[in-house]
Amino acid sequence: MACEREIRRRLQEAEQEQLLSFWDELGSGQRESLLAELRLLDARELREHCGRAQQAYVRESSAPQRLDDRMRPVPKEFMGSVRRSHLEERKAWEEEGYRQISQNKVAVLLLAGGQGTRLGVTYPKGMYNVGLPSGKTLYQIQAERILRLQQLTGEKYSVQCTVPWYIMTSEFTLNPTQKFFEEHNFFGIDRADVIMFEQRMLPAVGFDGRAILERKDKVAMAPDGNGGLYRALADNHILEDMEARGVCYIHVYCVDNILVKMADPVFVGFCVSKGADCGAKVVEKAYPSEPVGVVCQVDGIYQVVEYSEVSPVTAEMRNSDGSLTYNAGNICNHFFTLDFLKNIAGALGERLGYHVAIKKVPYVDEEGNLVKPTRPNGIKMEKFVFDVFQFAKNFVAFEVIREEEFSPLKNADTADKDTPTTARRSLLWQHYRWALEAEAKFTDANGFAIAENYRVSEMEDPPAVCEISPLISYFGEGLDVRLSKKEISSPFILDVTRA
Repeated sequence: MACEREIRRRLQEAEQEQLLSFWDELGSGQRESLLAELRLLDARELREHCGRAQQAYVRESSAPQRLDDRMRPVPKEFMGSVRRSHLEERKAWEEEGYRQISQNKVAVLLLAGGQGTRLGVTYPKGMYNVGLPSGKTLYQIQAERILRLQQLTGEKYSVQCTVPWYIMTSEFTLNPTQKFFEEHNFFGIDRADVIMFEQRMLPAVGFDGRAILERKDKVAMAPDGNGGLYRALADNHILEDMEARGVCYIHVYCVDNILVKMADPVFVGFCVSKGADCGAKVVEKAYPSEPVGVVCQVDGIYQVVEYSEVSPVTAEMRNSDGSLTYNAGNICNHFFTLDFLKNIAGALGERLGYHVAIKKVPYVDEEGNLVKPTRPNGIKMEKFVFDVFQFAKNFVAFEVIREEEFSPLKNADTADKDTPTTARRSLLWQHYRWALEAEAKFTDANGFAIAENYRVSEMEDPPAVCEISPLISYFGEGLDVRLSKKEISSPFILDVTRA
């Protein structure tokens, strides 16, 4: 068949003929499925991709490059802070953020292309329920924050406003995410304002530079990283959609942060006030050797430096006030102008390099047996969303309080951190603090007062269980009217149906 001949020719040109090794054993349906997948792979791009992956693996296997002598922290004039700024400044930033939202100029963009493999589930992370009393999933929590933010802004400016929600999925997550939203009626958001699109997939590559067959009739593919966003924006005409809606500013975040402030008016207002085209939220590192990337300058260019690229001496450097010199921990929470994204989706995006991820990739051996490797055997190439910092003309960073805004869900409960348990506790502790600040009084099942003890470790559950719906409060506002001086029996859920 001509189609088969053409695909074989392409694979020979790409030096990847092994992808048709089991052709003679496949049924007609399997053959068509494999051909459909291979048609999407350009011969030149496939050859370059596999060669690039192998070369990157060799480099990765050598000693990591240290960047200590080339690093500088973010200058103070380009760094904002919730903790260290004056109340008047924060209020002015918040007001500016709300003003932009009221004019329909702000959108949120969710990075949701990854699978929940480390979490131990086969469905998208956003569908995960961490065990809150309400049973709400990450998607529902985020949707309700958008709805409440729109309501707050509308009340503030006497307008109806919209914060469109763009969701970047992958081949693995698009269909289940669409189905989940449809089953839940888009959680009350107008479905026209929830725009899902798909990022590209790239073949996983063996250490020998050959693309891996996951099955006899399927190439092992993986999303091209959250930095695949910029190509996906262009491929799916998302920037045109944003422009048609009048969007000027975009808040980009990862799906797994249960504490994320959607389109945070303070962050948006800070970035707009500073005239930034690109911004990053950061948190103070918990300790010098914490394995998180640090936002800083390298040779005068902004980037995220991974902990493996810095020596312990540099990681432990301190300022005169005792704070860590390199303290701006990256949390994948960013601000971009539409004009900036247009430039990246155009010529600048082609200059973004790839990062190497060494993974255990299931494969078919030469005899056709399915093998689940016990040690890494493959290379996945990906780009990171923060790789574009280097192109910013006016970059800013904004430090927020970890306990209030960052608790990622990455691992199953067998791990030490970033688990369903730690995510659930982070949210319940936050809501417990909000309730105490509103002067709520907690009692146990027997009616006895529960001590208001802030000094209980957040490694444990809070003294009282209190979950507050985002539909009631976006970030702790307005709770005094509902909770002040009231006795509340733990566990307690404050939601619109219970208001």
